[in-house]
Amino acid sequence: MERYKGAARVTPAAYRALAEFRYQIRRFLRFSEQAARAAGLEPQHHQLLLAVKGLPRRGHATVGELAERLQVQHHSAVELIDRLAERRLVRRRRALVDRRQVFVELTPRGETVLRELSLHHLAELAAVRPAVRRLAGALGAHAGSSGDGGGARIHRRRLNDRVERRRRRDGLGGSSRRRAGKAIPRDRPARG
Repeated sequence: MERYKGAARVTPAAYRALAEFRYQIRRFLRFSEQAARAAGLEPQHHQLLLAVKGLPRRGHATVGELAERLQVQHHSAVELIDRLAERRLVRRRRALVDRRQVFVELTPRGETVLRELSLHHLAELAAVRPAVRRLAGALGAHAGSSGDGGGARIHRRRLNDRVERRRRRDGLGGSSRRRAGKAIPRDRPARG
């Protein structure tokens, strides 16, 4: 594991801020999982519905885009889509220009389920907003106090490079390649 070289030491306050940050993330994720189950969905089903709806300026997504958003393999995304299609929460539609490409979009029923879940999530986020703001300020102060001039960004790039090297070593391909201005995962087909 590479060591972050931006700061000479990590203060007790930085440890507290990092621990609190992880705690708040985990609390929200647990809330989200419980809310999805209460709505009759598995957490990944909710994540897929949100990924379809949350893509900028579109009401659909390709299988490859969903696999990337959910951080799962292509075939796992297909299985999730199959389950949601059986429940009539999503539907597949062939692209008009390239008939090999398949788009996934929400059905009216899927829209309703996602809207209800999203309202619950927004209410939860509103409730924790003050704590998250304080935490963001504390983390920002620690990240900015190292005087590293962007060391966190460099560390993140090194971490991403290390993950990509491991993926290639393990036969999973690199993280992405560029085609027509879009990132296309190397270990998945170019068309979803």
